[in-house]
Amino acid sequence: MSEAALEAAQAALAAEHAAVYGYGVVGGRVGDGRRAEATAAYAAHRARRDALARTVRDLGGKPAASAAAYALPFPVPDAAAAVRLAAELEDRVAGVYSDLVRAAEGPLRREAASALREAAVRAVRWRGSGVAFPGLAERL
Repeated sequence: MSEAALEAAQAALAAEHAAVYGYGVVGGRVGDGRRAEATAAYAAHRARRDALARTVRDLGGKPAASAAAYALPFPVPDAAAAVRLAAELEDRVAGVYSDLVRAAEGPLRREAASALREAAVRAVRWRGSGVAFPGLAERL
C-alpha cells in the first residue's frame, strides 16, 4: 500500500479519536430522545477507531494516539447544540474517509467507502437533511 494510504489512514484515525471525544460531549448534552442514537454512534466510532489502529499497524505505521482533549468547533451548552455537534462530527469524519477512499485500494478502499457512507447517513439523521456529495467540501 502507498504512503498516501498510510497518511490517509492516520488522518482517519485522528478523526475517529476526535469523534469519540466529541460524542462524549454529545451524550452528556443531548436530550433523552436521542441519547440511544448518540450511544450507538459513539460505539460505532470506537469500533472504527480500533479497526483503523490495526490498519495503520498493518500498513507499517505507528497509530496516532488520541489527545487528552479536543477543541470543539463551537460551545455546546444544550441539546440543540449537541445535535449540531454530532452532525459536524459526522461531516468531518466523512471528509477524511473520502480522502482514504481516494488513497486506498482493494479491501481498505471498500472499508473506507463503507465508513464514509455510515458517517453520511448519521449526519443526515442528526441534521435532518443531506448534502449532494458527502465527504467533499462544498465549493462556492
